[in-house]
Amino acid sequence: MEQSQALKLVKPHLTEGRYRHTVGVMETAMILAERFGEDSKKAETAAIFHDYAKYRNKDEMRDLVKNKLSRKDILDYGSELLHAPCGAYYVEHEIGITDQNVLNAITYHTTGRPEMSGLEKIIFLADYIEPNRTFPGVDEVRELATRNMDEAIILMLQQTIAFLVKRRQLLYPLTLETFNESIRKQRGEN
Repeated sequence: MEQSQALKLVKPHLTEGRYRHTVGVMETAMILAERFGEDSKKAETAAIFHDYAKYRNKDEMRDLVKNKLSRKDILDYGSELLHAPCGAYYVEHEIGITDQNVLNAITYHTTGRPEMSGLEKIIFLADYIEPNRTFPGVDEVRELATRNMDEAIILMLQQTIAFLVKRRQLLYPLTLETFNESIRKQRGEN
């Protein structure tokens, strides 16, 4: 699918600000894909559709999780995480994208997961560091991402977990598993 066609499909589902974010994620993902030897077309597609369900009805998404998706535990961690796995489902069933690596990149862009593919890591990271993001610590992650994607993801996870802990919000177990696995790999542990 051509970039302009994909953007045209996603735009009606997003606010103007979220559309700018999506374009930023797309541009960042394509740079990261080229830098780290991943398929830039798949990165472009996953980035464009990563927030496809961001503004869908929360009750509709909860019903979708309960009735059709395998990650039912996500219902216990607030509604902010729903758009990722639901988005992958909608992208497959409404847009017709069936590439499992692209769908996984959409599914796990908010939580991460152990053993992420290169494409999944790119979308996970690009969503965090795209140029429109302006929170404390993002520049350090951006700088690390110019050299080492795995180190950038570790710092990103550190910042995310600290942010959630400070606000006394629940931590999704898959995010903690992603962090732990990343540290083990960094240390050379199995």
